[in-house]
Amino acid sequence: MRDRPVVAVLEGARPVRGLERVADLAEVRIVQAPDLDRALDGADVLYLWDYFSGALPAAWHAAGSLRWLHVAAAGVDKLLFPGLVASDVVVTNAHGIFDQPMAEYVLGAMLHAAKGFGELRDQQRAGQWSWREGRNIAGTRALVVGTGSIGRATARLLRAVGVQVEGAGRTAVGHDDDFGRVHASADLARVVGDVDWLVLVAPLTPATENLVNAEVIAAFPPTAVVINVGRGRLVDEEALVRSLADGRIAGAVLDTFAVEPLPPGHPLWSLPTVLVTPHLASNTDTWLDDLAAQFERNFLLWREGRPLPGVVDKALGYVPSRS
Repeated sequence: MRDRPVVAVLEGARPVRGLERVADLAEVRIVQAPDLDRALDGADVLYLWDYFSGALPAAWHAAGSLRWLHVAAAGVDKLLFPGLVASDVVVTNAHGIFDQPMAEYVLGAMLHAAKGFGELRDQQRAGQWSWREGRNIAGTRALVVGTGSIGRATARLLRAVGVQVEGAGRTAVGHDDDFGRVHASADLARVVGDVDWLVLVAPLTPATENLVNAEVIAAFPPTAVVINVGRGRLVDEEALVRSLADGRIAGAVLDTFAVEPLPPGHPLWSLPTVLVTPHLASNTDTWLDDLAAQFERNFLLWREGRPLPGVVDKALGYVPSRS
């Protein structure tokens, strides 16, 4: 390794932070998308602070010296273009940063649906005093689809408040410390018949796209609520809308959508049993500082030649879980 490696940083609209220690040890090139190819020329490391940018494929021709790419996000489905997948570049993500925030969002989504907070807020705005019953979440059943670190943090939090939790992952596992039992995602239609909460935290890959299809949705019990904090394209949205509009399932709390922002006039905006949030389940008051601190830690490990956490399996499209 060079005494002073070159770190290219794709900044984007949000100013990058927390690079002071890195800048003491490396040449740091902070650029916007139009200048990414210039910054990549001779760079050892690429830090995608602007994790939604699609600029990298067009600049890839200049990345011949690149050895490590870190993206400040959990999902990498928009990043893994063929040239990167075929390369020897190590890809890491923001593994672990969003576990607790997303688990808390899921718990909040369950409480919102179970206690009827949306309807109660509507009554407040209308000046109506109208008594209603809520629903206990203790004793209900949740199936968490996605058994990585976010899914595991979610399972532990839900179990702490009395929810019975199982998981669904790439393969079935008879016993798991966090989920008790893990089903194969391909078997969803056979295992959702008694599920009160279907929680989607899985990455988007060719194997998970449209995973919750019309067959799976038709197998839900009437009490089922879909909570999606993974990717919108995990779900057949048209089939979900039909089920919600017909009242065949209890509701949905959706943070991700097939098209984002969710287009004006989309039926999900107006369905009374649906809560729409604008892809913010992972965002908290500390997330930017947490992301910055993680990159600094990882850079110091990389500089010392030590193993990096959160290495993405580029063939699978995510960081493999221990199940």
